[in-house]
Amino acid sequence: MDTIVSIKPLLALLISAVAALLIVYARHNPNLRESFSIGAGVLKFLIVLSMAPAVMAGGVIEYTLVTIYPGVSISFRVDALGLMFAGTASFLWILASLYSIGYMRGLNEHAQTRFYACFAIALSSTMGVAFASNIFTLFLFYEILSVSTYPLVMHKETKEAWVGGKMYVIYLVGASKSFFLAAMILTYMLTGTLDFARGGMFAGIGESTMLTAIYILYIAGIAKAGIMPLHSWLPSAMVAPTPVSALLHAVAVVKVGVFSVLRVIFDVFGIDLMHQLHLGIGTAVVVSFTILFASTYALTQDNLKIRLAYSTVSQLSYVILGAALLTKSSLTGGVMHVAVHAFSKITLFFCAGAIYVASHKTLISELNGIAKKMPFTMTAFAIGALSMIGVPPVSGFISKWYLLLGTLEAQHLFFLFVLVFSTMLNAAYFLPILNAAFFKDLPPGETSERQEAPLPAVIALCLTAAGTVLIFFTPSVFLDLTNLVVESLSVR
Repeated sequence: MDTIVSIKPLLALLISAVAALLIVYARHNPNLRESFSIGAGVLKFLIVLSMAPAVMAGGVIEYTLVTIYPGVSISFRVDALGLMFAGTASFLWILASLYSIGYMRGLNEHAQTRFYACFAIALSSTMGVAFASNIFTLFLFYEILSVSTYPLVMHKETKEAWVGGKMYVIYLVGASKSFFLAAMILTYMLTGTLDFARGGMFAGIGESTMLTAIYILYIAGIAKAGIMPLHSWLPSAMVAPTPVSALLHAVAVVKVGVFSVLRVIFDVFGIDLMHQLHLGIGTAVVVSFTILFASTYALTQDNLKIRLAYSTVSQLSYVILGAALLTKSSLTGGVMHVAVHAFSKITLFFCAGAIYVASHKTLISELNGIAKKMPFTMTAFAIGALSMIGVPPVSGFISKWYLLLGTLEAQHLFFLFVLVFSTMLNAAYFLPILNAAFFKDLPPGETSERQEAPLPAVIALCLTAAGTVLIFFTPSVFLDLTNLVVESLSVR
């Protein structure tokens, strides 16, 4: 494996940090301010894309910013897993920025400069997590992400927003400071380093109760992954503007959560030790209950964003289930679902926001016949929903197919049942929305006159929906990166 020293990972991180400063500078010129946001997104994506050839060839890109203590540094490492996450996040940031223009201007939202600046810092910290070469760097940017997204969650500054923001901070910062930090310290005490290692940092130490305890601390400390019972912050955060909800659920926060869990499983413990300590089966059981219960909760919600929030809680655990089953197909499905879910769920949240901007409707019970007024939005919503269910020809089918194969390889029929039953639940909470929107009549007094959201928002949601379909027909880029990840793990 070739190692290339390059400043590119740091540059990808700094682009949006600099953009945040420029956004504040241009606060009195909305057009210039938003140009900085979109321009930084494009430049960030191009930098990430420029690293793809080396990584696709089996190499890694490294850069050390500063060494704080022996075995403790702020340093970056771009491998296949990090590249896929960073590439997905940076590309979707471009579309999220475009969408935000239509949404924020359409509603004449206050504090738009703060919104765009915090949005940029959040993406900067996301890159830091994606390219972290050790636990310390990951933890540092994990925390920066929590702090930078807090103003976004309480953006509306209503009583409900303050309560949602408070819960957001208590869960995320509280869990990381209580559990993640403790796990990191114990890891350093046992290994003398915090650098990720191929095959796992604990490889060769042997079985021990201490290692199991450290693993539990890591999982409990990564509340961004939304594993029950540490999931309540996520529905509460839906008081935020829809672009923020899209950021939380598709691009940054929750994806940083599951990505961090993958790093712990792959590079801290390693596949062999996960087998030896039986941690895989234990994790799979826990996230299976999250998948089923969150989907059941989604069925009971009439608020569209809250239903999507519980859907996210469930779908995130698909990623962790795939990793926890520790088979080639399950790992492929779990890692692939990071990108698949990102495109599908951001489409759904974009559509929910477009509905609110155009009609101020937030409840599913209010959506009868709305496809007649918003055909582009609801067609995009249908694509995202079918992807979440796993219906071809949309991308969700691919990741679920590999997950199903993974349960058969692991020879655990319980998890096969979980996937099949949860898919039925997915259909149960998405199909009634589509039925109401496309096949029911508009409420009395409403006309079928076209009433879409502002053009930038509609363009963005159409592009993410198109991406959801395109991944199904051209999955090779994501599958090639996923295969590189799986091959590096030496799965039995």
